[in-house]
Amino acid sequence: MSQTKTNRWIILAASIIMNLCIGSAYAWSVFQKPLINLFGWTTAQTSLAFTLNLSLVPIAMIVAGKVQDQKGPRVVTLVGGLIFGAGIILAGFTSSLTILYLTYGVLGGFGIGTVYACTVANTVKWFPDKRGLAGGLTAAGFGSGAVVFAPLAVSFINNYGVLASFKILGVIFMIGICACGTILKAPTQGWKPEGWEPRIKASSAGNIDKTAQEMIKTPNFYILWCMYTIGCISGLMIIAHASPIGQEVIGLTPEVAAVAVSFLGLSNTFGRIFWGTVSDKIGRYNALIGMYIVSGVLLLVLSTARNFPMFLIGICGIALSFGGFLGIFPSVTADNFGPKNLGINYGVVFTAFGVAAILGPRIAALVKQSSGGDYTRAFMIASAMNIAGILLTLAMKRKLKKVEEEQAG
Repeated sequence: MSQTKTNRWIILAASIIMNLCIGSAYAWSVFQKPLINLFGWTTAQTSLAFTLNLSLVPIAMIVAGKVQDQKGPRVVTLVGGLIFGAGIILAGFTSSLTILYLTYGVLGGFGIGTVYACTVANTVKWFPDKRGLAGGLTAAGFGSGAVVFAPLAVSFINNYGVLASFKILGVIFMIGICACGTILKAPTQGWKPEGWEPRIKASSAGNIDKTAQEMIKTPNFYILWCMYTIGCISGLMIIAHASPIGQEVIGLTPEVAAVAVSFLGLSNTFGRIFWGTVSDKIGRYNALIGMYIVSGVLLLVLSTARNFPMFLIGICGIALSFGGFLGIFPSVTADNFGPKNLGINYGVVFTAFGVAAILGPRIAALVKQSSGGDYTRAFMIASAMNIAGILLTLAMKRKLKKVEEEQAG
């Protein structure tokens, strides 16, 4: 199929479906309590599987991103689908923490990263005219996993048990990802939509098409990496513990808590589309500042929430902002370092997500353990981090403006 006959919207749709499957990781909290009840593990021990899963994603993204930049996304996503599906299926044979960590944590994380590196980077390449929207829609598939799979998982768990649920879902994921992976292809270098001409800003002209090695030598990379880490910590903290917080602090039933997790996933999804589109209009950095503000304020709200409406507002608002970071940062990476090597470059930038996947859930688990079940201090710590994120974003804006003025002068 030639480039002129390729329907980029079909490629986008296939990428969204694949990300929907790997986005089931965001429904982790509905598995956590049944696993604790079945095996008698602590919250900190069990949540480490989720931490491993997401913290290993960037490692796989760097490797898979490099391969797909050179060879294309089709084979890479097929391999990723097999790894991810196998990880979830094998988690159904868990009899110890070690097995859970190796299957759901290690294999699941590597599978997610392999698929995600291709779907996001490849889609952004197909939409140079709509980077924010395309990145947001693709990332929205990842965020939507909890919307679909949290209630489905609860139904499976209630009827078949938590281990059997892993096996069933793993088969579904493997088939879905591999089938959609056959549709993917990459645009030729320099491809652009008919009738569209790129507009390169002076502030980014010198940064176009840097390799990963060149990228990590720039100050911009380290500022953006810190911004991304801070932006993800709050969301990952809440995603990992939303169901237990709802049940233990608010007093929700597992079924109602699963509904709340679905709304969280919906907000995560909508945030990627909403903030991605907004960033195309008001600028990436203005949108990022808005997300830090929303997340920081609602963490304070959540620290005092003792009823379902306030709990739901808190977790959904934080998820909305978190989704925005995932939707915008592929475009931010392309804006700063160019689209040619976006697969590996975004994988390197995405290591910030891996660090946040360790810090966010672990801070909440350790604070809860040390304070007898109270998450308040964890929320306060994360809220303060969002203030630091605002300051870094303002510094980045000033830096880019100075470069633009120097190049214009």
